[in-house]
Formats: sequence, structure tokens, C-alpha cells
Amino acid sequence: MSSSLASASSGSTSAAQLANFNAQFKGNVDSYELPWVEKYRPQLLKDIVGNEETVERLQLIAKQGNMPHMIISGSPGIGKTTSVLCLAHELLGTAFKEGVLELNASDDRGIDVVRNKIKTFAQKKVTLPPGRHKIVILDEADSMTAGAQQALRRTMEIYSNSTRFALACNQSSKIIEPIQSRCAMLRYTKLTDMQILKRLREICEAEEVKYNAEGLEALIFTAEGDMRQAVNNLQSTWSGFAYVNSENVFKVCDQPHPVMVNAIIASCLQIKVNNALEGIHELWRQGYSAVDIITTLFRVVKFYDGMPEYLKLDYIKEIGLTHMKILEGAATLVQLGGLISRLCKLSMDSASLTV
Repeated sequence: MSSSLASASSGSTSAAQLANFNAQFKGNVDSYELPWVEKYRPQLLKDIVGNEETVERLQLIAKQGNMPHMIISGSPGIGKTTSVLCLAHELLGTAFKEGVLELNASDDRGIDVVRNKIKTFAQKKVTLPPGRHKIVILDEADSMTAGAQQALRRTMEIYSNSTRFALACNQSSKIIEPIQSRCAMLRYTKLTDMQILKRLREICEAEEVKYNAEGLEALIFTAEGDMRQAVNNLQSTWSGFAYVNSENVFKVCDQPHPVMVNAIIASCLQIKVNNALEGIHELWRQGYSAVDIITTLFRVVKFYDGMPEYLKLDYIKEIGLTHMKILEGAATLVQLGGLISRLCKLSMDSASLTV
């Protein structure tokens, strides 16, 4: 009797604890379960940020309803796949789930996928709105093998009356010419800083994120025109530190701080070799690789204020040559030290010309 009462009491306590836990986290569970990059992914073409001219072409296709085969090329994280999904939603409406096959070609990239999955889908009978076609979306299509692309070319020919293909890729040159000639080509460019800033502010407002202007500038700097990376870094910084400022952003992104790199460039311009080398050694001691350091050096020099244009071009040339050597395997502190000495020599030569 007493044991049953004890077990009942125990059960009621655990239920109460569970209810208390649910009540405590009810408001936040959705935002923590779903990444912001998915939560705030545009659902309509008019909501897509950037590449306005290309998006207008897609809106015209959605309005007319006659979608051609298409290739969308551009850098990662700028809205290629999202654009195709938005177009498919607007074309097919409620028939989207049945009428769309989405594959990532970097995983499903062999000839068997084309012969089995894609061909089976193309043969399937689906009830669609009048004048609409089934849509096959191939993400990372430039990763497909040559044999798979040849098989896909033939499949596109045979089933063009019922199925249209949308290929998203980073480099359209890796798609074979017979497929390119069958497709409309849409090229996406990297997003501007203002476009990313506007979107980040909207998300910060919706999620009640505390931030300062330097924090958003740091997110834009690390993203390099990649909206997906900017949003992911924003969520990581907010969930990790509960405040978005430049220090926290660079801790999350683990990149050399531009302020330190800026000081190195300033020392080179003033021909203070020891100071510049000390800055490089400090970044090396912090564990940054030669590629991390050289990449940040390039980006800081590119937007450095107060440097003569001809000297900036010479700096970029030297940084590019050193980057090439590092990528070939000579990723050592000696290479970075040699770069600093050459940059200081360029500044010395420039000073002698202006005297």
C-alpha cells in the first residue's frame, strides 16, 4: 500500500517537473530547434534579397507559367536554391510536394541516380495546375560525374513535355555544353553589404537580439557577400554570448581580428618592420593558419583608407603571390615574414618617390 502511494507520488512529481520544464521553455523551443537560416528563408520570390534583375525574370516566368530548363550559377549562400524553391512554390501551389523532386548532386551524383530516381519521377503521373510541369531541382549540379550529366541530357530531351529541370551550381563551366545549350542561364552575384545589413537587422528585430553597429559590421566582414553565413554567424554569436559585438563575432567565426591586421598594415606603411612582424607572430601564436592570416590581410588592404591607389595595387600583388605559395604548400611563418619585408620595402620605395 505504502509502496504504491510512493510510486504514485513519484509519478506525479515527475509529471509536475515535466510540465514545469515545458512551461519554462515553451516560448523558445521553436527558435532553438529551427536554424534561423531556415526559419527566415524566403517563401516568395518578392522576399528574396539581392540580384533584383534575375529575380524579376523568375517572377515573369512564375506569372506566365512556362518554365524553361535553367541553370543558376553563383557563389554559395546567395539564394540560388531558395530562388528555385520559391519559383516552384508559385508555379505549383498545393501540388508542390508531389510535383517537385529535390536532389543534392554532391551526394546523389552518379549515373544510377539519373537512371533511377530522376527517370522514375519524370515518368510519374501527377495532377498539376493547367500548363504547369513537374520540376527537378538539382543542387550542386557541377559535382555530377560526366556520365551522369550525359544521362541527364538524354532524360531532359525525352521528358521535356512533362518535366523541367533547374540546376544550381557554383561554376557553370563544369556543366557539359549539351546541357548548357538546353537551359536558360541565370547568374547570381554576391550580395552587397547593405543588402546583408538590412536582412540582419530584420532578423535581430524579430528575435529581439541585442547588438551594436560594430557587431553587424563584423558579421558582414566575415560573410563576404554570403547571406547564409551571415545569418548562421548571427545565431551562433547570439546563442553563445547573448550579445552581438565585434569581439564576440570574431570569437565565433575564429578569424584574425581586422583591427590587429589593420595595425600590421599601418606598421608596414610606416616602415616599422619589427612592429609588423610582432603582429604577424602574435596572430601565429593565437593559432591562426597562414591561409587565415593572408586572406584577412588581402581583405583589409582592399578597403584600407588613406593608402595611395598604386601602392595598394602593389600590396595586393605581393599578397597574392604569397597566397599562391602558401596554397602550394609553403604555409610557414617564414613566408609571412618575407611578405612583411617586401611590403615595407614597397612603402620605402614609395616614400623615396614622393620626397
